[in-house]
Amino acid sequence: MKLAVAVSGGTDSFYALASLKEQGKDLLALHAVFLPEYSRPPGYPEMLAALEKTCAALSVPLQVVDLSERFASRIIEPFIRAYAEGKTPNPCAACNAAMKFGLLLDAAEGMGAQALVTGHYVRLIHDAEQNSPGLYSGLDPLKDQSYFLAMTPLQRLSGACFPLGGLLKSEIRQWLAQRSLQPPAPGESQEVCFIPGDDYRAFLAAMAERLGISLPGPGEAVLEDGTPIGQHQGLWRYTEGQRRGLGLPWKEPLYVLRKERAGNRLVVGPAERLGSPGFCCATLNILVPPTAWPDELLVRTRYRQAPCPVVVRFEKERVVFEPVHPGGPYSPGQVAALYGREHGKDSLRVLAGGIIVSSWP
Repeated sequence: MKLAVAVSGGTDSFYALASLKEQGKDLLALHAVFLPEYSRPPGYPEMLAALEKTCAALSVPLQVVDLSERFASRIIEPFIRAYAEGKTPNPCAACNAAMKFGLLLDAAEGMGAQALVTGHYVRLIHDAEQNSPGLYSGLDPLKDQSYFLAMTPLQRLSGACFPLGGLLKSEIRQWLAQRSLQPPAPGESQEVCFIPGDDYRAFLAAMAERLGISLPGPGEAVLEDGTPIGQHQGLWRYTEGQRRGLGLPWKEPLYVLRKERAGNRLVVGPAERLGSPGFCCATLNILVPPTAWPDELLVRTRYRQAPCPVVVRFEKERVVFEPVHPGGPYSPGQVAALYGREHGKDSLRVLAGGIIVSSWP
């Protein structure tokens, strides 16, 4: 059985490659060039050359697949357009579904591989009852990436392999150190890989101009009752729950409650007005049939958030999530990952994922 190992050059994918090689697996190293030239980090050509030498030293053939044009059109451009529409998109979830377990998996299968191995901290366990793979959170709570895979279709996960899911990051570093193995790019990957540096607003502005996308300009900042209290600098510069950088002097700290694109208004208020009874998704990416969901459901609406108890209702044109303990704010464009805790399992199972379209009610 030939395995294609997706190698970025970083620690996690390098461990996947080296550990499977030590086990005597039939391997192919597969590096995807996702980033267009304008988004590539300094030293990328040198890193790629080092990756080639590393794979050669392990006697694993390396194939490089250039997917940068399609990454730009399928991930970066929709990301810019979503911000222009007042949303807060999650490009990592979109990349996993469309690119890593979409085009890259297709490329791996075209090269004769039976599975695509990645360095995600998640677990894939076969469900005999459903005769399908079950996606579970990784055992390292600080590295679990199941949230970002909640939008990946079940049939695409069938072609995946995740050897890091049952390990801690510290164990991986120790394993490599014991063998004096150094990954070509030992640093941690940044949160949004295609944004150079820390100024995402500058990147959004530059890319919008490049793509001919109009970002909304300044407008009124108002309280919930409509009282104007100043000007915002463009809705795309803000996200729900934001406090810092509003530039709106007031008698108490203000937070972004919502963005009204139709009137180009930023609605702000005190912290006690941040909560919401729930939120809605238009559709769900179902990984476990709802008839098989456990009684207790849990949801994450942010990557680092602890799973929260929730009630889910399927209505005619939407799916309503009503957390047992109302929270928020909930940002349209973000992912809601639904989990269940199974008896006898030491991790959470991903049941479904959806894109938040609005708060509820």
